[in-house]
Amino acid sequence: MLKYQHLMNVLIVTDTFPPDINGVARTLETLAQGLARLGHQVDVVTTTRGAPNAAQGVRVRTIRAVRLPGYHEVRAGLATSGKLRGLMESVNADVVYVAVETLLGLNAIRAAEQLGIPVVSGFHTNFHSYADHYQVPFMKRVATRFLRWFHNRTARTLAPSQTTADQLRAMGVNHVGVMGRGVNTELFAPSRRDSTLRREWGAVEDAPVVTFVGRIAAEKNLSLAVKAMARVMEKFPTARGVFVGDGPKARSLREAHPEFIHAGARTSMDLAWHYASADIFLFTSLTETYGNVLPEAMASGLVTVSYHYAAARELIDHGRNGFVAPMRDAGSYLAAVDAAADRWNDHSIRRAARETVQTLSWSAIVTRFERELMGADRASAAPAALRAPVLTISP
Repeated sequence: MLKYQHLMNVLIVTDTFPPDINGVARTLETLAQGLARLGHQVDVVTTTRGAPNAAQGVRVRTIRAVRLPGYHEVRAGLATSGKLRGLMESVNADVVYVAVETLLGLNAIRAAEQLGIPVVSGFHTNFHSYADHYQVPFMKRVATRFLRWFHNRTARTLAPSQTTADQLRAMGVNHVGVMGRGVNTELFAPSRRDSTLRREWGAVEDAPVVTFVGRIAAEKNLSLAVKAMARVMEKFPTARGVFVGDGPKARSLREAHPEFIHAGARTSMDLAWHYASADIFLFTSLTETYGNVLPEAMASGLVTVSYHYAAARELIDHGRNGFVAPMRDAGSYLAAVDAAADRWNDHSIRRAARETVQTLSWSAIVTRFERELMGADRASAAPAALRAPVLTISP
């Protein structure tokens, strides 16, 4: 087991990193910068150019990538295990954190194994659950086998929520730990409410603005978000519905629903203004490992509606600081939307939501991440356990 009396050289391997706009990229940037502030040398191998991170002590190394067909916002990095092995040697890596289950992540694990460097993996995205939303359900079984094999080659797999940890253990993944997520309560705050932005939306004081923040993609359960917004706008004819985000379904959503405001992707302070200037927040996805947008909305003082899993399972007390519905029960979700609409301006809910997340410090998460990396050890699975899975496709 690694027990450093000195600082670590950490290599983070990921297909996505800022300036990409998504929860995984922002989480990894926060973790990398946090480790650097603690004095560790942090290098990131990724598909983007992150020049601003150099000022934060994080060296970003860009590799070639290909875009996924039909989902051009997602890229897969291209680097051989030999190239990654050379990089690990050049930075004298003490530990590798692999954040993606793609070819890039697999080659990073192979390279680290050859050099005897311990690997910790992170489970950031429920890609295997996307199969249901892209009409390829047979791929879910294939992906599940691969994920079990992939993560069991690493010393430790970090999940962002207890829900996700339970899911991984049920899949047969060993050595699973929970490392939650923080939220920047200084950036995301009710004080960011912007009367000018609300006027641009045509919002009035006696009706709510209901918003969705996230990737505009099939796996985000957009059809339910549309139904929920329409329900609130039917109850309050002067209410406004706002979609914040971009993605492969953004154009079709704009064309099909011109009655909503489509704000596109927003970041930093601009994103904080968009959160705080709304009143009701819809979190309709069923495929999240955590859902960073939920605590951001809570920190902004919004009345939230979500399914009872991942971040919502850990943060929401139904009716006190937000509203939840049983998983995959659209009828109950819409009933929760009705309850939120009835109490959209209830300041007790808004205050309770913010108070709940004020203890979610990123500094504590970074310290936990540091401890996990320091405690890493080489995976010692038997050869049979490390044999590649037979990925048969059955009807």
